[in-house]
Amino acid sequence: MTSSSPAATVVACPICRTPVEWGAHSPYRPFCSERCKLIDLGQWAEERYRVAASGDEPPSEGPGTH
Repeated sequence: MTSSSPAATVVACPICRTPVEWGAHSPYRPFCSERCKLIDLGQWAEERYRVAASGDEPPSEGPGTH
């Protein structure tokens, strides 16, 4: 009798495209290493990534600006 174990999910590191197995033994997932994780963080800090705004309204100044 053979036991059927689910296939491991493998993702590509967003920085270097190295295959990374998604699991507890991959502490930097989805990145392959701390180096790639820090490169990604630096890109966010330098505002190289942007999150698109939804809707046509300008961003609010915060709560209580009415």
